[in-house]
Amino acid sequence: MSHPVPIQFQPVDAEGLAGVVGRIAVIVDEAGKPGPAARRLDKLMRGALARFLGSDAFGKLKSGESADLGWPAGLAAEAVQVVKLDRKADAVQARKAGAAIGKALSKAGTLVIAENVKLAAELSFGLALRAYDFSPHKTGDKTVPGPVTLMVTNPEATAADAAPLAALAEGVFFTRDLVNEPANVLTTYDFAARLAAMQEIGLDVEILEEEELTKLGMGALLGVGQGSESPSKVVVMQWNGGKKGEAPLALIGKGVVFDTGGISLKPAAGMEEMTMDMGGAGTVAGVMRTLALRKAKANVVGLVGLVENMPSGRAQRPGDVVRTMKGDTVEVINTDAEGRLVLADVMWYAQNRFKPAGIIDLATLTGAIIIALGHENTGVFSNDDAFCEQFMRAARAEGEGAWRMPMGEAYDAKLKSRVADMMNVGGREGGSITAAQFLLRFVQDGMPWIHLDIAGTAALKADSTLSPKGATGWGVISLDRMIRDRFES
Repeated sequence: MSHPVPIQFQPVDAEGLAGVVGRIAVIVDEAGKPGPAARRLDKLMRGALARFLGSDAFGKLKSGESADLGWPAGLAAEAVQVVKLDRKADAVQARKAGAAIGKALSKAGTLVIAENVKLAAELSFGLALRAYDFSPHKTGDKTVPGPVTLMVTNPEATAADAAPLAALAEGVFFTRDLVNEPANVLTTYDFAARLAAMQEIGLDVEILEEEELTKLGMGALLGVGQGSESPSKVVVMQWNGGKKGEAPLALIGKGVVFDTGGISLKPAAGMEEMTMDMGGAGTVAGVMRTLALRKAKANVVGLVGLVENMPSGRAQRPGDVVRTMKGDTVEVINTDAEGRLVLADVMWYAQNRFKPAGIIDLATLTGAIIIALGHENTGVFSNDDAFCEQFMRAARAEGEGAWRMPMGEAYDAKLKSRVADMMNVGGREGGSITAAQFLLRFVQDGMPWIHLDIAGTAALKADSTLSPKGATGWGVISLDRMIRDRFES
């Protein structure tokens, strides 16, 4: 399992800068006025830092951006990275500045001069997130960053502020590892085992096997996985840190460990990316890990449906009719619209068993949401304006892109079936909306509900501000923020 790079917080000390090896990063505000330690650094560099701060190149940098001064005279360091951070920068900008440092850590170590930076803890969080590297399957030499030290005015206070963010980074890394893992490694067995191991940090974890799922009547979920050698499972993770008897928030994740499309086989090109089709379950797992590590004062239950969608002699066919745990029947028009079948049963189970205060499901559900929103925003659907706004407010505060999408009864007509209560797809038009309308049928009356379609944001083909290409961990930070703001007692 990947862990964030350890970061030490030390008092500002200008002595010894000449002998620092590796990289030195110095944070400077938009006015280009260095602090005492930075001025000492400039003196050692014979004025090179001051000359850069007075140049057009520094003026063109935006808050959070940086530039390198390579092999500076007078220093043992291989580079001095000048990072611009406005004095009135918010947490998102501070994380961006930290990410610029985290992207270029040296194996010999990195010293960050962050004197008088008010949001130094947020800067360290961004540094840790961007330094993530998924390399368990690479052989040969691996570049491991050396020690990272932040020089700050008040190291004790900064360390205290950084502690819950360190737990959050662990949760994000856990999600990224799960989503990046190849499907021959992250089988339903392995996924469930990794979640069960979180009992060691205080979660109550229960694994429901196929026999029990059959007794519960989860015909929709079981139909998706019936063509695979890997058995379908539902994993329930409980964190009870709030008031006794208080209704929990339920987080529900789609965990399709690999999606071939089933009999409705996907094209070969790009199918290797379907290792990330368990991204919703990965995010739920990351949130639950974060809550346990930071001892959150809230009651939250995370449920994930783990299946593999494979073609075989036992596989579900287009035209099959399955019965959900709710009792409704579904005509399976397209076996590649499997995620909603998994979620339907798990959502119904969660509501019946836990009587939650609200439910939020996450799924890499539709390619249609990528057509609509690209890779910048997750599609947000909800039946409750106030509940939805609580999440949207958290996402905005944390800088994670989210856009609320419309819903309405008019879309239901596209799901009508000739032989069953509904079909699992409604055609190309409004595909992400009809998928949400399908899920809404499994939300009980009066239950606040949010559906997050993370197909475009769970994994990226290029680097983003806070993560290298691949899994992003989108949603862990926003959901943790929503829980802190809304559900912690």
